[in-house]
Amino acid sequence: MRHESTITIDAPAALVWQTIHTVEKWPEWTPTMRQVRRLDDGDLRVGSTAEVRQPNQPKRVWTVTELVPDRSFTWVASNLGVRLTAEHTVTEQDGTVGALLTFELTGRLAAVSALLAGRTIRRLVDLEAASLKKWCEAHA
Repeated sequence: MRHESTITIDAPAALVWQTIHTVEKWPEWTPTMRQVRRLDDGDLRVGSTAEVRQPNQPKRVWTVTELVPDRSFTWVASNLGVRLTAEHTVTEQDGTVGALLTFELTGRLAAVSALLAGRTIRRLVDLEAASLKKWCEAHA
């Protein structure tokens, strides 16, 4: 299962990136996160890890696997035969700033997980995108 949510944001790309990139502050702007605690110091980078607590979800440790400064990062977590991959990308084209949030389930139990939680996952990714827009536009 793969779900993408794209949203246009009336705010500078640098602000959108800073908001996405500073993962430990996500609970300040999105109700999809209760707590994000970095397990390392410094700027977010490939190999960085964070313990994430979300409503009605088990605690998970996410590891950054890809990062393009000022543009995107991808992180992954695993849980009972399912690999969770979340991509966060800031886009800018012809003066329009946006964000692309992608969530993917893979692994031997991905199909079952998608059947059980697919609707919730799609709703939460879309809520996260809408919350990002609202927060960035209020702080632009």
